[in-house]
Amino acid sequence: MNRKISIRTETWPSLIPFRIANVTFDDFPLIVCEIEQGGTVGVGEALGVYYLDETPESMTAQIESVIAALEAGADRFQLLELLPPGGARFAVDSALWDLEAQLGGVSAWQAGGVAPAAVETVFTIGLEAEPADMAARARAAADYSLFKIKLDSNRPVERIAAIREARPDARMIVDVNQGWDFAQLSECAPELHRLGVLMIEQPLPRGADAELEAYESPAPLCGDESCLHLGEFETAVRRYDVINIKLDKTGGLTHALELASAARAGGKRLMTGCMGGTSLSMAPSHVVAQLSDFVDIDGPLLIGDDRPGGLVYTGGMVALPDKRFWGVP
Repeated sequence: MNRKISIRTETWPSLIPFRIANVTFDDFPLIVCEIEQGGTVGVGEALGVYYLDETPESMTAQIESVIAALEAGADRFQLLELLPPGGARFAVDSALWDLEAQLGGVSAWQAGGVAPAAVETVFTIGLEAEPADMAARARAAADYSLFKIKLDSNRPVERIAAIREARPDARMIVDVNQGWDFAQLSECAPELHRLGVLMIEQPLPRGADAELEAYESPAPLCGDESCLHLGEFETAVRRYDVINIKLDKTGGLTHALELASAARAGGKRLMTGCMGGTSLSMAPSHVVAQLSDFVDIDGPLLIGDDRPGGLVYTGGMVALPDKRFWGVP
């Protein structure tokens, strides 16, 4: 098989500085992997997992280590053995899905066993200095009614109360990004539930959440950093009501669909999330989103631009473009 593999790095600036617990993103550096076969090119993108110290350089090195196998024709199932879960595998896996769709004339959605219906994504509100600032952001986002609110240990209930006052119509989930301890969760969860919060995502640090196994939360708890891939599901299923599937964590759509199947079989609800990025990252996530109860693929809304011809974002709904894009023949 005659294939050519190429990898490049791109940096997409944030529309505004995007702050979550313990880190602020001024831009989103990512890699793009292209696999050319017989004149057809499959493309994939990945940001990697920042809290695992993945960088464009480290992901590029991982892909370069398996170029010979890819050029020889390794498929996305063999890729599961060639690379570990993470951003490098996500970029390659996505490129292989895209290549398959074009060569086989079957969309990634069809191959994944789902219909490509429009889905509603959250609109993410990052941490601001004051609760009033976050309330102002929610008020300004009048086209959106489903928010994901970033919190840390500083006045979380006050922040949600301010947003609730500004947008009494809004549906809200919150994401703590490992920013609380168990005492703060126990204190805040009832108040957040009273304010109408639908779900609390990753309240405790990864590896320090065993207390959740005996905890009955008034609002459903979602595991994100605590469930990277199927190898961590057995533990996460005892601690969380919802599993957040991100393709940068699972290492691509192929493994993400396996994790989604296991979560459903285990009686868990699903969230499709993202690390950020353009529509080239969001499109594979849009496949998993068809199976999910909550969807967070608003990456292009957080950057100053998007790839031409990408997904169509309208009032919180995300649909496929009319023309050729990732995963569509």
